[in-house]
Amino acid sequence: MGNDGGSIPDRRDLVKSKPKAEALDKANQTRARWGFCALSKRRLQEPVVSCALGKLYNKDAIIEFLLDRDAYGDGENICGHVRSLKDVKTLSLTANQAPVPAGKEPSEHPQFVCPLTLKEMNGATPFVYLRPCGCVLSLAGLNAMRSTPQDGEGQTEKDTCPQCAAKYSRDTDCIPLNPGAEEEERLRAALSAQRLLEPVKKSKKRKAAADAAAAEPPAKKAATATIATASNSLRSTLAMEEAKRKAGMSDAVKALYSGKDTGRKETFMTMGTFTRVSRLHEILLPCANRRFCSTHSVRLPCM
Repeated sequence: MGNDGGSIPDRRDLVKSKPKAEALDKANQTRARWGFCALSKRRLQEPVVSCALGKLYNKDAIIEFLLDRDAYGDGENICGHVRSLKDVKTLSLTANQAPVPAGKEPSEHPQFVCPLTLKEMNGATPFVYLRPCGCVLSLAGLNAMRSTPQDGEGQTEKDTCPQCAAKYSRDTDCIPLNPGAEEEERLRAALSAQRLLEPVKKSKKRKAAADAAAAEPPAKKAATATIATASNSLRSTLAMEEAKRKAGMSDAVKALYSGKDTGRKETFMTMGTFTRVSRLHEILLPCANRRFCSTHSVRLPCM
């Protein structure tokens, strides 16, 4: 190393062990998923909504995302499946009334609890929300208050929500909150299958108008045709009456209602005069080639 003839150490002598990968704090991740908005990363504040994949969002953040899908950098990766407010459900949450323990930050204290078991919604206990009503309950409390009998004892069509008595289906209406990776993939596949069954919306107004015209009842069409026929008959009757009325008029009255005679070119100042001049030219036509007519003793104007 110092040009003294000693040995030169290589890398394996300097690096004794491989550095360990940085481990993520699972406690902080769990706290972020259950206490903060998945989109805006801000603390959850009511109204809180959830999508078909069970993620928690602040409603104002979802509205901002729908107005501008580039408002959040990773918005498409997190909630790109949300197309409108119809794709999310407003949750009915129960606030945690327990005081914040001493020495604990308020942000670390769970905000919501299960209304049945009073268990805190902090990720330690599975929670679900019911799609029809939006009530958030712990899975253990919901199973304990199940209204339908167990399998093998006969089942009714719908269960009843223990919070608001709304009817729900246990198989399709119980959405787990913040599910694991496998459960999230199952929910995503179910969402894709459900959207494939949705009817295609007609985008052209002309098609809607054509469908409305085709669906018009025959009675309405017959009434429209009857009105048109009656209108034509009335028009013909009025025309015949007008012709009869004009037939009995005198010439003087007809002159009052007749149009302007475009054939007459004279005015009130030239009436009669123009006729006499025209008559004079007719009389003197044989003498038109002479400047003086001895027969009529009239001097003709120069042609």
